[in-house]
Amino acid sequence: MKRKQTRWMCALALSAALLLGGCSLPGLSGASDDTIKIGAQSITESEIIANMLAQMIEHNTDLNTALIKNLGSNYVQQQAMLGGEIDIAATRYSGTDLTSTLGMEAEKDPKKALSIVQKEFEKRFHYKWFDSYGFENTYAFTVSKELAEKDHLDKVSDIKKYADQFKLGVDNAWLKRKGDGYKGFTDTYGFEFGTTYPMQIGLVYDAVKNGKMDAVLAYSTDGRIKAYDLKILKDDKQFFPPYDCSPVIPDSVLKQHPELKGIVNKLIGKIDTETMQELNYEVDGKLKEPSVVAKEFLEKHHYFE
Repeated sequence: MKRKQTRWMCALALSAALLLGGCSLPGLSGASDDTIKIGAQSITESEIIANMLAQMIEHNTDLNTALIKNLGSNYVQQQAMLGGEIDIAATRYSGTDLTSTLGMEAEKDPKKALSIVQKEFEKRFHYKWFDSYGFENTYAFTVSKELAEKDHLDKVSDIKKYADQFKLGVDNAWLKRKGDGYKGFTDTYGFEFGTTYPMQIGLVYDAVKNGKMDAVLAYSTDGRIKAYDLKILKDDKQFFPPYDCSPVIPDSVLKQHPELKGIVNKLIGKIDTETMQELNYEVDGKLKEPSVVAKEFLEKHHYFE
C-alpha cells in the first residue's frame, strides 16, 4: 500500500477565519477528492485520536490526510465542519453537543444522551455521529488511593460523613456555574465540603497527590490520575451529564468515501477511560508527540497488520 506523509494545516488561521465571519481559507473549502481533513480540538486526547484516524486512513487507502489542529471550542469545531473545512471531527462529546450545538436539555442517562445526539445530528445536519470510542471525558471527584482505602471511599456519596472535614480543590468556574456546578452538586448529594479552594484545573492533581487537598474535581481522562495513583469516585447519583466521546462525519463525505466508515468503526468501543488516561500521559507527562503515541497504540493492537 502506498504510504503518504500527513500534511499539517495552520489551525490558528482557520480558527481566526471562522470566528471573524465564517469565511473559508484558500484550499480548505469543501472536501477534495483525495485528501481527508481531520479536525482536532485543542486538547491532548483529540490530537492523539486525530492522528490515529489519519494513520489508519493512510495505511488502508490511497487517500491523503491533513490534520486541522487547535480547534479551540465546540463552536469553532462545529463551524469548521459546517463550512467544509474539516471532513472528520475526531472528538465530539455527547453532553456538550446536546446542550450547546443542539440547545436541548441535559440528559443524565449516557445511552439516551448518545441516542439523542445521533438522531438530531442526522436530522439537522446530515452528519453521522458514531458510537463512542469507549471513554468519556467528564468532571470527576478524585482522591488518593491511600485516602480511599482508609475511609472506604468508592463513590461520591461515601464522602458525606467526612465532607465537613474535607478540603476540596476545584476550578473556580465550576464553583459559580449553574446547573452542574457546586450549588447543583450540593442540592443533588445533600452535603457541602468543609472548605473549597478555587485553583487552576492543572494544579489539582499535584494538590491531591501531595495531600494538600483531600479531594479534587479532575478531568476523568487526565493521564495524571493513573500516573499519580489517584482514584476516581463513582458519580452514583449521575450528577454530571455524560460526555461520551465519538467521531462525527458528514453523510456527504461518507458517500464520497464509503471506505471511511469501516476504518473509523475499528476504533469504536476500543479505547476505555484508563487507556485514554495512559495515552494522554504519554504526551503530557513523557512529552511524546501525539503522532508517535497514536502509532505506538495502533502497532501494539495490530491495526497495521
